[in-house]
Amino acid sequence: MAHLEGTYEQVNERLASIEARFPALDLRLTALDRKIDDVYRALDAKVDNRFMWTVGIIVGTWVTTIGTISALLARH
Repeated sequence: MAHLEGTYEQVNERLASIEARFPALDLRLTALDRKIDDVYRALDAKVDNRFMWTVGIIVGTWVTTIGTISALLARH
């Protein structure tokens, strides 16, 4: 257990050293996270839009087909 605690302390010291050497790292990571979120939202909106268009085309085709069949059956 003491060996693990020593390892955790070393990791903590190394992370603190990295943070001291690169103070803007956290800000850059936060900015990168925001950019990734923005790209995800834009792609999600495009997928939603295309899905709705696809559903509209399918429903329109179905209505047209049923209407045509009904008109043909009504003639006879």
